[in-house]
Amino acid sequence: MNNIKSVCVYAASSTKIDPSYVNDAGKLGELLAEADIRLINGAGNMGLMGATSDAVLRNGGKVTGVIPAFMVEQNWHHTGLTELIEVPDMHTRKKTMAQLSDAVIALPGGCGTLEELLEVITWKQLGLYLNPVVILNTHGFYDPLLAMLEKAIGENFMRAEHGDIWKVAATPEEAVKLIREMPVWDVSVRKFAAI
Repeated sequence: MNNIKSVCVYAASSTKIDPSYVNDAGKLGELLAEADIRLINGAGNMGLMGATSDAVLRNGGKVTGVIPAFMVEQNWHHTGLTELIEVPDMHTRKKTMAQLSDAVIALPGGCGTLEELLEVITWKQLGLYLNPVVILNTHGFYDPLLAMLEKAIGENFMRAEHGDIWKVAATPEEAVKLIREMPVWDVSVRKFAAI
């Protein structure tokens, strides 16, 4: 059982999505607060990112948001977080979020969320990020991406072992359970980084 004290959550900033996605984001925030797990995210004030932060804070939990200066200038940041870390650019944002986290959970999202998820999967494949990575697959949102990853493994673009980099959860409860149960890797995974 992993001692998870903080989890990085990648999530959409869109405000025009089905409310059921927002409900799952809120439920995840509630569960993190109840488990005394600090939320690390991109500090956005809208969409699933904002909903997760709001739920954590509403339930007495802590949120550290990491955001580039240009987004603060646009007032895209959540102003009620426990801690706001302002960084110079998007690359530093992603690196900082990963460094602060004991695990990653990806909620549904657009290009930014997909890019963050695929980058952390790549980092784990290379032994640069060793902690649990969980995909919360609300309404099968990630089914096409999961099929693409399976295709990549099936056609030898990735090793079969790389399929253990992530786990898929159907509910927020399962996501929190999985981050506690997934083994933390060590840098020896680098030996099978190459095909």
